[in-house]
Amino acid sequence: MSQILNVWPDLIRLAGIMQLGVALGSLAVPYLLQWRSELSNVRLLTRQIFWTYAAYIFCTNLFFSVLSIFLAPKLADGTELSIAVNLFIALYWGARLGIQFFYFDKKGLPSSGIYRYGEWALTLCFAYFTLVFGGAALIGARGLP
Repeated sequence: MSQILNVWPDLIRLAGIMQLGVALGSLAVPYLLQWRSELSNVRLLTRQIFWTYAAYIFCTNLFFSVLSIFLAPKLADGTELSIAVNLFIALYWGARLGIQFFYFDKKGLPSSGIYRYGEWALTLCFAYFTLVFGGAALIGARGLP
């Protein structure tokens, strides 16, 4: 049983690599969704706030990936801090998963090729992140190794 539970650092590290892929892949979103032209009709301040939020989200995703890749054993050690961090990351990605399904209006977006596969890949990643970090928080909260 202990060996099964010791897989958490590897699951977290894999999530970190996947989060890095999501973060780097997100750099293509402004181009793919034509943000420059889409945002050209909004006030400068609104555009600046939008780009600032986008940068904060990118940096958060990048930080989660670095944390998960290089500190996976610490995130799996069951301390109060690791439980809190894992819970926050799980809630963050769980919220993103919910937004993907229940909030985004996908009308007008291409529904074939790279867009369709990209959406599936992202959805699977968001679900994996939610499950892994939620599981690590739960296991840590229960005091299991």
